[in-house]
Amino acid sequence: MNPIGLAHLTLLRLSPPELVSTAAEAGFDFVGVRVNSVTAGEHQYPMEPGSPMSRETLRRLDDSGLNVRDVEFLTLRPETGPAEWRPALDAGAALGARTISVVGSDPDRKRLADTLAALTADATPLGIRPTLEPISYQSVSTVAEAASIAGATGAAVLLDALHLQRGGSSIDDVRALDPDLVPCLQVCDGPLTAPEHLDLPEELPLGMKADGSVLQAEARVQRELVGDGELPLPELLAAVPAGTPLSVEVPHAALQTRLTSLEFARRNLAGVRALLTETSAHV
Repeated sequence: MNPIGLAHLTLLRLSPPELVSTAAEAGFDFVGVRVNSVTAGEHQYPMEPGSPMSRETLRRLDDSGLNVRDVEFLTLRPETGPAEWRPALDAGAALGARTISVVGSDPDRKRLADTLAALTADATPLGIRPTLEPISYQSVSTVAEAASIAGATGAAVLLDALHLQRGGSSIDDVRALDPDLVPCLQVCDGPLTAPEHLDLPEELPLGMKADGSVLQAEARVQRELVGDGELPLPELLAAVPAGTPLSVEVPHAALQTRLTSLEFARRNLAGVRALLTETSAHV
């Protein structure tokens, strides 16, 4: 069976210790933790190694038996260097993370590859592998682009069901990947085509911003639970290596105003389990 984890963006309002406890009670196998702020002005959880929050997170991981599979999130810009990634790597290493998710926003492919190679060299001794995520509104937006850069630098590719659809990649693109490049698949659901407009809540968790394009807003606050949309999830699941860990990344701001964090987590897990049952029935 595919291990199922809870990505922090799904319940970003929870601190890392709270995320671990909620994921454990809901029945997840692992969590992903945000150790680095993503958008301008976003509050960052104090997850430095040895900090009270880091220690409490580790205590709850030990008590629950869960693990931190990945930490996030680094945007690789032209100026990005060790000063930006070392604190995130140290925080991830303290939690036992295996991967750190990154996105390529540098249009200069050679410089981007050099940056990713340097990050990989610093991450490897810590037991962490960078995963380059193709994101529909970033410079690296397709699976083929991400695979080419990651494969040349020792990194991997982080597949996300929504961004695959919005970025124009196909199931065949996923099927063509070297299995070693696919350590995890992020799952969510949504309409086949991007909405023309989205009404955002007045406040987002941690002061996160989603005031750019509709694609940004959808990805950060308005994904659908697995099974509630139209994305080709059974086909996508069949295209990745058997047993690939599935990370639930479903920020749904409107639904979270009506459910407790535990209820929302359980709803998400039920959707993924139903997807796995549907997929196995057709193998």
